[in-house]
Amino acid sequence: MSTTEPVETMAEPWDHLDQAAALIRAPPVLTPLVPRSSIAGRSLAVVVAIMTFLASLTTGAVTLVVSAASNWQSEVGREVTIQVRPAPGRDVEADVHNAIEIARAAPGVAEVRAYTKQESQQLVEPWLGAGIALDDLPIPRLIVVKLSSGGRPDFSSLRQALTARVPTASLDDHRRWIERMRTMGAAAVAAGVVVFALVLAVTVLSVTFATRGAMATNRPIVEVLHYVGATDGFIAGQFQRHFLLLGFKGGALGGGAAILLFGVSEAVNAWLARSAAGDEIAALFGNFSIGVAGYLAILGQIGLMAMVTALASRRTVNRTLETID
Repeated sequence: MSTTEPVETMAEPWDHLDQAAALIRAPPVLTPLVPRSSIAGRSLAVVVAIMTFLASLTTGAVTLVVSAASNWQSEVGREVTIQVRPAPGRDVEADVHNAIEIARAAPGVAEVRAYTKQESQQLVEPWLGAGIALDDLPIPRLIVVKLSSGGRPDFSSLRQALTARVPTASLDDHRRWIERMRTMGAAAVAAGVVVFALVLAVTVLSVTFATRGAMATNRPIVEVLHYVGATDGFIAGQFQRHFLLLGFKGGALGGGAAILLFGVSEAVNAWLARSAAGDEIAALFGNFSIGVAGYLAILGQIGLMAMVTALASRRTVNRTLETID
């Protein structure tokens, strides 16, 4: 009975040489110090996206409010109002005629228009109601004085002339309304700055915690790199590039969503034009467009959020490396 013994084959020497040469020729596989895809990284990208979206909404809202306030100031500043009040023993029509002559003679006046008695009554109907006899009420007559482009009359002289010739007339240059609109615009800008500062603070805190978590997870590797001579700048640069990419991805997502929202809003506003809702929106916000400057500001915020994310991570890494002996 015969058995077959296994025959061992000896590898030729050149086979090992070929394998070694293949390993030498193979490109090195670079493993990033911080994993590119992780739950913490995706969560941070979502947080940055939300913060960028909120910051972009704030920027767009402030732009709309400031633009609307500027338009209102421009519209109100181009005209003044003369109010002629009825008084016993005076002819209202004569007083209105005299006030018109005085206004037209003033320099810087382009057009003067007096409201009729019926038009003046229609102005108070929304508050008093329609169908009420208003003939016995002392409803003032209004005269709208439109100013010429670049011209501004001497309101003090105009008031004196009106007082001397028409004692029941008063001039309103809408200065109080203009100051209120300026205050509203300044308040909107201040609120936007505060909200944007809070968004940046939340982003920095989120990046700091995420960086500390990444450092804690990779601390043995970081310590080995530190002990073998890797500089703090090299290690911090690895984390900075990782979080810069995350910040840019999150910022692009949030900023892109905001740009899409404003673009859709402008399209809807254009579609609602010439309707009652469109007229109300146009009266409040103009054409409801943040303009090129608004979109550029949102794009700038995307880059700013990426920079803040990268710098916050680098600062956290440098502080952590200082604790390693």
